[in-house]
Amino acid sequence: MGMTATQKILAAHAGREAVAAGELLTVPVDLVLGNDITAPVAIREMERAGCDRVFDRDRIALVLDHFTPNKDLAAARQCSAVRAFAERHAIKHFYDVGVMGVEHALLPEKGLAAPGEVIIGADSHTCTYGALGAFSTGVGSTDMAAGMATGRAWFKVPGAIRVELTGTLARPLCGKDVVLRLIGLLGVDGAQYLSLEFGGAGVASLPMDDRFTVANMAVECGAKNGLFPVDAATRAYLSGRVTRPWTDCTADGDAVYERTVTVDLDALTPLVACPHLPSRVRPASELSHVPVSQVVIGSCTNGRLEDMRAAAEVLRGRRVRGGVRCLVIPASQEIYLQSLREGLLEVFVEAGAAVSTPTCGPCLGGHMGVLDEGEVCVSTTNRNFVGRMGHTKSEVYLAGPAVAAASAVAGHIAVP
Repeated sequence: MGMTATQKILAAHAGREAVAAGELLTVPVDLVLGNDITAPVAIREMERAGCDRVFDRDRIALVLDHFTPNKDLAAARQCSAVRAFAERHAIKHFYDVGVMGVEHALLPEKGLAAPGEVIIGADSHTCTYGALGAFSTGVGSTDMAAGMATGRAWFKVPGAIRVELTGTLARPLCGKDVVLRLIGLLGVDGAQYLSLEFGGAGVASLPMDDRFTVANMAVECGAKNGLFPVDAATRAYLSGRVTRPWTDCTADGDAVYERTVTVDLDALTPLVACPHLPSRVRPASELSHVPVSQVVIGSCTNGRLEDMRAAAEVLRGRRVRGGVRCLVIPASQEIYLQSLREGLLEVFVEAGAAVSTPTCGPCLGGHMGVLDEGEVCVSTTNRNFVGRMGHTKSEVYLAGPAVAAASAVAGHIAVP
């Protein structure tokens, strides 16, 4: 019986010829990730367990991105704890204000994720790196502590769903429309503890930024991870970023899947996830009656350069409607700088949008855009749960950057 790509990665790390869904494994990890919310908990757990050293200072990444620049004293204390830990253990990949970015955009950009690797992070959207053919998944802070101390993690080997992409993705459609369509088909728990393994001729039409978006939201239908095949686009992205050896793990021809789901890219239209679940997906064209208070374009899901370009294309020469707050957050310093060079930031400011330093901020109702009672936000983030961005009686609609930008101009949900 053949193995899926995820199973082959886990088998290789476990030193096994084969593994099967449901087995429990303890495997070495290639990278352990934490942020300013989750890392302090892991640090305290390490100290409580009496661990006074990390397994490898070069294979831990700490990113201060959620409440930074610090929004209050509590956030400042969290970040101070991480800074002190990073200095004490000489952590190589420590990213603070001025060099940091939103973690799941920053790490691939810095070459810290590669095909065939096992990456754990104390953040549920660590599954993002599956866009590069890595097995990456979110864990709790206690597992992060164990990973930093021992360099190992335990997993139940997941089964898999095959996601067949057919047709061609054409602008203004983007990866957000692809993954919203998939979540709409599967539901929020339709892939519970399964790997989503993407394939089909349509994959080639997805730029890397779109693949990161799709893999990022794999967890929103309950998946353990999402995994794209390694192709020419992947190799081009890795070139100049990753110099260490890596392994392309491809599923066996007789791999067993729980089911196969097909997404026809030719049939897609711009989509929106309505409150309060990412699975409540409807065409954007059916929601023009929904007024908008705020628009957020950014996050680990849609804060990359292609997202900035898509938003700027809609906003160029137009104005954000009065009464609407439009926040644009490039997801890293590199993306910010390239957006500046291309004149995209000028487009945003001239349109009446506010441009922020990289931060997760509004995505989790942290800062830089918290919603009041009754307010409605169109956001390119990944979750729209009750109270996610502020008041429990606010509402969040999830969309791609072009729909978000068009909605900022129209004052209601709009198609670009």
